[in-house]
Formats: sequence, structure tokens, C-alpha cells
Amino acid sequence: MTAPLRVGVLASGSGTNLQALLDTVHGREAEIVAVASDKPDAPALERARAAGVPARVFAAADHGSREARDAAIADWLADAGVELVVLAGYMQLVAPGFLRRFPDRVVNVHPALLPAFPGLAGIAQAVEYGVKVFGVTVHLVDEGVDTGPILLQAAIEIPDATDPEAVHDALRPLEHRLLPEAVRLIARGAIRRDPAHPRRILVGALPD
Repeated sequence: MTAPLRVGVLASGSGTNLQALLDTVHGREAEIVAVASDKPDAPALERARAAGVPARVFAAADHGSREARDAAIADWLADAGVELVVLAGYMQLVAPGFLRRFPDRVVNVHPALLPAFPGLAGIAQAVEYGVKVFGVTVHLVDEGVDTGPILLQAAIEIPDATDPEAVHDALRPLEHRLLPEAVRLIARGAIRRDPAHPRRILVGALPD
């Protein structure tokens, strides 16, 4: 039997996506072995501790630069044997050096249908633009802002949206479904780049 995929999670806020992972894939296809946050008061840390998962704060003030902070996080995750890093509501860009430590093994969940509306205010931008269909994207992380190859997407119609927070509330069930599904697929070795089109991700079992 294949050992569970060892997952580290970075989170800045309430940790509902972390909780979705703990409730669905933790102890099954994957094992959440470390949770880090840039915010000492992030509820995600308490969710981790309640589940018996080691949790640690990496505050910006404790490190000389973003690169130094990310190197410290990478060291901590590597010491825990992390094989996949999940950004679950992590409100910081990760440094290129961090990505090199986990090549094609950092994933993010974003509350918009990328490549439309990247960045921190994606939902507000979409509402301002007047879109009728909103969605969620799980993607590999590269050095850009929400520009990495797309793994999974799902959408819902909200024809008369005016409140970004209400839209986010409507999108959370999609986040909580797609992020664990992406982790399951990665754990099974069912996600890989298309050799002919490196930005395209193929989903399915590897050929014999």
C-alpha cells in the first residue's frame, strides 16, 4: 500500500480550507504533517493543533526578508518530510527559492476562474466587472501571481452579485471540494504536465 502523501499547509486566516483537508484527505490519501502561518493569531493554527498537527508561526518581523522567511519555512517543511505544499488562504507570495525547493509541488486555491481576476481582490474585481459566473481554481504555483498551470476549476452562476463577501461565501463549498480533490489526484500520481504543452495539466492515471 502506498504511503500517504505528506502535506504541509500555509494559511493566513480562518483555515476553512485547511479544515476541509483535515476532514477529507487527512489520514487517508494524505497526511497533514505541518501547518505554518504568517499570522500569530490565525485561527488556522488552532485548527491544526486541535487535530494534533504541528503548527508554527513565521512572522515577517522575525526574519530579515521575504526570502529569509520563506527559506525558514521551507527548511521546517523539509524537516517534516513534506512532499506537497498547499497554500490554503495564504496571503503572501512565496519566493522563487521556496518554489525551487518544492518543484511542481506547491498548489494554491484561488476564488476566481483564472486566468481572469488574479490577485488578492479577485472576487471584488469580478463583482465590479459585472460577471455572471464565478468560480474557483486550484493551480500549481509559479513565480507569477496566480499564473501557474491550472489543475481543477468549478463555477457557479450568481447573476446579480453585488457583495464580494457574499460571493466568497457561495464559493467556499467549491473550494472545500476542489482542493481536497486536487490533493487526492496528486497523491495518486494522477496529475502531470502534458509534454507537448507544458502549461497544460493532464488528469488521469499514468499510461502503462
